[in-house]
Amino acid sequence: MDREALVLRNQSMAEAFHQLPIKHYIRRYLLRIVARLPVTNQRSDSERILLIRPDHLGDMLLTTPAIEALRRAKPDAEIHALVGPWSAQILSNYPQVDRVLTLPFPGFSRSPKESIRFPYQLALRSARHLRLIGYDSAIIFRPDHWWGAMLAFLAGIPHRIGYDLPDVKQFLTQSFTHEKQHVVQQNLKLVSHWTRDIDLHDINFNFAVNEADTAFIDGYLAEWNITPEQNILCIHPGSGTWVKRWKADRWAIIADTLSDQLDCIVIFTGGDHEMSLVDEITAQMSTPYCIMVGDTQVNQLAALYQRSKIVLGPDSGPLHLAVAVHTPTVTLFGPADPVEFGPWGSSERHKVLHSDIACQPCRVLDWGGDNPDYHPCMRDISVGRVLDSARRATNPG
Repeated sequence: MDREALVLRNQSMAEAFHQLPIKHYIRRYLLRIVARLPVTNQRSDSERILLIRPDHLGDMLLTTPAIEALRRAKPDAEIHALVGPWSAQILSNYPQVDRVLTLPFPGFSRSPKESIRFPYQLALRSARHLRLIGYDSAIIFRPDHWWGAMLAFLAGIPHRIGYDLPDVKQFLTQSFTHEKQHVVQQNLKLVSHWTRDIDLHDINFNFAVNEADTAFIDGYLAEWNITPEQNILCIHPGSGTWVKRWKADRWAIIADTLSDQLDCIVIFTGGDHEMSLVDEITAQMSTPYCIMVGDTQVNQLAALYQRSKIVLGPDSGPLHLAVAVHTPTVTLFGPADPVEFGPWGSSERHKVLHSDIACQPCRVLDWGGDNPDYHPCMRDISVGRVLDSARRATNPG
């Protein structure tokens, strides 16, 4: 199939993928009924704001500038965050949040599919708990998170803020038009009720690293005979779906070449499920390396990345963590849109690479069993481009 025909094929399939199935229209009808229920609003004696964010590492990190801006604007308010247990550790690093509540949000737990009734039963139970605490306002940060908006409505939180998407807006008291802009800016818009407009230069994207986690990393690397004086670079080659991954043999070339050119020991990071990919990469390498796959918590990973000369990998949460500790990065984008989800930082230090194929970004993160040969957006990114970007990021200007 020639490239033009491939683009037309993928654009057509992406358009079909993004169309709502009939069951979602049925759900929308039912949600309209729920939104008309006579729910009594809470009455709170103190100003208490609930932040609802169901997502994982990357999206959670990109919410923190809005949290910090909110705290600066409301120093005396109580700020609580309702997040998945997979994100609680991230927010423990931010003193701007007074209390972190966890909830296994439906559709985000990466566990077996629940029954049809489960999301609604969980919403009712959780709403009762939120009423016991009492909130004046709730912010639903994920634009399409109808479940979080419904939860805030059922909990009787008087002021409910989010985006004006169809299934979400009906549960809100204040909604914003969802525009195509970086997620950091989208999140800041939702707190503008308190913060007003914020200059882009005043946005703080930072993840603090403590001494205990730095010591852990030093000790771990020492077991691999890597001293504090030696330079390291990190590669996080995994991602949540095959369509966002680069080939193992290319990562092996990158690791060997940059190890020599930047005088670094290569460290591989990832989750336990990514060990087979790292094993495939290291089997093709000729230079020394260290594997830390599955052995670090978020805070420890941040300490590792802070020490690194550069971090490379496909679009994923750990790459945003590297940006937040102010380490140069090279991020390879496939189906996602870097305009919205790219690194929040200087383009001189944080390089973004993507294909020029016309169907990118399709925003389809899981093509299922479709033939990978039909999705070349990651394959189009050459070894030479990655090497050149890494050299430029580590030596800007």
